[in-house]
Amino acid sequence: MRKNTKTNTRNTRNNKNPLSKKKYCYFCFKKADYIDFKDTQILQRFISSYSKIVPKKRSGICSKHQRKLSKAIKRARFMGLLPYTK
Repeated sequence: MRKNTKTNTRNTRNNKNPLSKKKYCYFCFKKADYIDFKDTQILQRFISSYSKIVPKKRSGICSKHQRKLSKAIKRARFMGLLPYTK
């Protein structure tokens, strides 16, 4: 019998993409305690071209700040600072 010589491709260092960087939380990096819903320039960074909230896997934000960010975006939409759709 022949042994299975296939290695686990997820854990080998040779298969890592050298161009990929680890994403850091923008708000942890800035040490922000509060995400202001009136600061629309920062909120625009985390909204897609279809005015959807970008998921945390794509934006690189931690779970705690993703919840605060979504609440701030929803408040800004309700106050008329950000559009619901484009």
